[in-house]
Amino acid sequence: MGPFQSFAVLTLLCSSPWMPPDWCNTTTAVLVLDRAVLADRPDRVSLLGAPGVASLAGHEGLAFDGVDDGLVASCNPLTGVQAFAIEMLIAPASGGPEEQRFLHIQDDAGRRLLLELRMVGPDAWTLDTFLREDDANRRTLIDRTKTHPTDRWHWVALRYDGRMMQHYVDGVLESEGPVALQPFTTGRISLGARLNQVSWYKGLIREVRIHRTLLPAEALQRP
Repeated sequence: MGPFQSFAVLTLLCSSPWMPPDWCNTTTAVLVLDRAVLADRPDRVSLLGAPGVASLAGHEGLAFDGVDDGLVASCNPLTGVQAFAIEMLIAPASGGPEEQRFLHIQDDAGRRLLLELRMVGPDAWTLDTFLREDDANRRTLIDRTKTHPTDRWHWVALRYDGRMMQHYVDGVLESEGPVALQPFTTGRISLGARLNQVSWYKGLIREVRIHRTLLPAEALQRP
């Protein structure tokens, strides 16, 4: 990865400013994380540590150090929806912690959604995703035989149709299973760590796409 730099921007590519009050009425929100002045960050977005900007293979992304870098926003873009999809363009770094969380959504009722990874040796990782309604209704998806190299860009995705949870890497289905989940209420979202500031992510995040409807599998982003 390129050197860390001291400023970053998160720009919502839609008709409204980034993370507006009516964001939860937007069908698809796209966050592109690249270079600009950090002062553009809205008040509702809190910085943890000092995430910077780095380049990899010609693309910039927000860089997280795996120690204390993150972002927390007092907004839940999935409020009120039953089916959804989340896509992220990430480049996990080699040598990171074994367990890492790079996106966490939690509502005021305790429902949780997590996109995570597990390192498999120093230079490979496997996707781990989690949905929780309550202690009786929860699902973890992970297949440790499906590994991917670090320090490269990959598209990861989580789809939920109201019954079945599926996750993908680079457009390829890797794991699926049923879970009962009610629509999310208002809540918060974090990037680079869990909301309780553990399980820090080491690597880059370039893009986050949050779809408030179920995106067809064939429409998922690919390299």
